[in-house]
Amino acid sequence: MKEFFIHPPPPFQMTSNNFSTLRDLLRYAVTRFNTAKLVFGHGSSNAFDEAAYLLLHTLKLPIDKLDPFLDARLLPEEIDALLNVIEQRATQRVPAAYITGEAWLDGYRFYVDQRVIVPRSFISELIREQFSPWVGDPDSVSNILELCTGSGCLPIMLADAFQNAHIDAVDVSADALAVAKRNVEEYELQDRITLIESDLYANVPKKKYDLIVTNPPYVNAQSMDKLPEEYQREPRIALAGGSDGMDLVRKIVAGAAERLTEHGILMVEIGNERIHAEAAFPNLELTWLSTSAGDDMVFLLTADQLK
Repeated sequence: MKEFFIHPPPPFQMTSNNFSTLRDLLRYAVTRFNTAKLVFGHGSSNAFDEAAYLLLHTLKLPIDKLDPFLDARLLPEEIDALLNVIEQRATQRVPAAYITGEAWLDGYRFYVDQRVIVPRSFISELIREQFSPWVGDPDSVSNILELCTGSGCLPIMLADAFQNAHIDAVDVSADALAVAKRNVEEYELQDRITLIESDLYANVPKKKYDLIVTNPPYVNAQSMDKLPEEYQREPRIALAGGSDGMDLVRKIVAGAAERLTEHGILMVEIGNERIHAEAAFPNLELTWLSTSAGDDMVFLLTADQLK
């Protein structure tokens, strides 16, 4: 009796010949990202939005106009470029912002690389409202101190919101300040934003500020150990806040009183660490501000409270 052997088909080889349109690549990217179980949160919240952004950016197309280009036929070299970007995101788990060299926050574009965390501060929403009702007259704000500036995103937004203010932006990392310098120069704000290399208040000018704003490292040690790989790609110094996440926050609060004007305000973002923040400052009544993520991401203290 003659035996028949069924040979398995050769492994599928992904090449540019398998695709012809942006729609093809978008479908493939979403499947690839979901199969790889990627974690999002550096500008987008799901595989579809992230795929659309990466593909449009790679093709140098407007990132807010997907539909007109979905069925346009792509050149072989364009398909190869898109496949490379998809694989980089899926296999290396690099945040999309590091692949494209840019991040968007509240309509602002910032240059980023792996020297800084990807901008995602909820304080940006409060800046848009000029910290109302806590700041009654935005035009009267003349000096702002922003600690742990990273990419320089918040001082740039602060400069727009408070037109009469000068902003001192501080970071302990020279690498981060190099990124911030590039962003400040791109927005042509060198005359209104001073970048200072300093461990919090150490090298800050001896003057009073109407506002102190900060999004410091606040992730507690237990949470740091559980961070997804995408977040571990970011500088640890910009995330880790000690055993309870409050190491730098304690120093910031302790030094704020002597730096604030009589009616000054301190605003601190602490992410999901509200329980630890309230435990760290049992004698202070923290005012929690509303953001799109809820009422426990940012707290406020007045100069009177800190005295």
